[in-house]
Amino acid sequence: IFSYIFEMLRTWLISTRMGFVTLLVRMLLITQVTRYLDFKVIEGSFVYKKGSIYKVPSTETEALASSLMGLFEKRRFRKFLVFVANFDENDPKTLEGVDPKKTTMRDVYKKFDLGQDVVDFTGHALALYRTDDYLDQPCMETINRIKLYSESLARYGKSPYLYPLYGLGELPQGFARLSAIYGGTYMLNKPIEEIIIENGKVVGVKSEGEIARCKQLICDPSYIMDRVNKVGQVIRVICIMSHPIKNTSDANSCQIIIPQNQVNRKHDIYVCMISYAHNVAAQGKYIAIVSTTVETSDPEKEIKPALDLLEPVEQKLVSISDQYAPTDVGSDSQIFVSRSYDATTHFETTCDDIKDIYKRMTGTEFDFAEMERKKNDIFGDCADQ
Repeated sequence: IFSYIFEMLRTWLISTRMGFVTLLVRMLLITQVTRYLDFKVIEGSFVYKKGSIYKVPSTETEALASSLMGLFEKRRFRKFLVFVANFDENDPKTLEGVDPKKTTMRDVYKKFDLGQDVVDFTGHALALYRTDDYLDQPCMETINRIKLYSESLARYGKSPYLYPLYGLGELPQGFARLSAIYGGTYMLNKPIEEIIIENGKVVGVKSEGEIARCKQLICDPSYIMDRVNKVGQVIRVICIMSHPIKNTSDANSCQIIIPQNQVNRKHDIYVCMISYAHNVAAQGKYIAIVSTTVETSDPEKEIKPALDLLEPVEQKLVSISDQYAPTDVGSDSQIFVSRSYDATTHFETTCDDIKDIYKRMTGTEFDFAEMERKKNDIFGDCADQ
């Protein structure tokens, strides 16, 4: 009986929040926790347009072959991709009159005469923005995001996304092993009785009568609700299916982004699907999670366009969770509170939060190049292999 229960627990490994790793991979490589993790490439990246889904084109070849655009639109989008690939803010020859710190992304789109549908999937499925606020900001950040997508796709093949075998629970397990090597202690299901503050600064955490002393504390909003504000809600629906999603070439895993403008919303809808191929479901079973930021009093109706793509669904589990954000940066108390997970499935906003906490704790920006140099100093050049 116990072997049967254990086998069932290993067969179904469903996270309440699924995510496909992109920028996070670079962070994980720096920490060397990847020595304890195995990843599998997500088989497809798709975008929703007028009730149907299409593969996200991110190269010149894919742009010309895509059924997402008409003939003339394809040529304009191809020119845009060439411009982005060659763009170097330090090389005036590549700028074509665009000022990376002043020209807005809206003006860049106008420069290439790109239509609204193309703008939608470029901003939301390539640059991975959640809203259209980026359109009126300087274009450099968006160009870098599109480059990251294209470079990740070139590196991994079928999509720019990776997912850990056996699910996201492997990430904390990997860090637990890494922590042990350096003398750290990793505790699960440890009740927190009190965060101890003296003279306005954190000095420790009390649990089951014992106090762990510290100079800085990182925690999520649930531990210190008097230092956060509610900023919204997220709906997530876990769907169990016996088939891949239609029009994905029978992919065992994929991400689908439904841009806000396609369904008359202010926020995108996300669909991520994984399966038995990632050792998280029984053989022949597929797990899809639909998520978005709640905008109305009827959240399930808001995600209907996504659920329609998944039919037939064998079982559906719905959850709605509050989102919180810290009310201060933590420099005085040395308590650094993260933001709640949002509706995205690609971890880009989570990485932004990690970098923000790092800056609040250290007073300096998170510098990938510097971190990679430090990694090589510790682990040697073989660390990149």
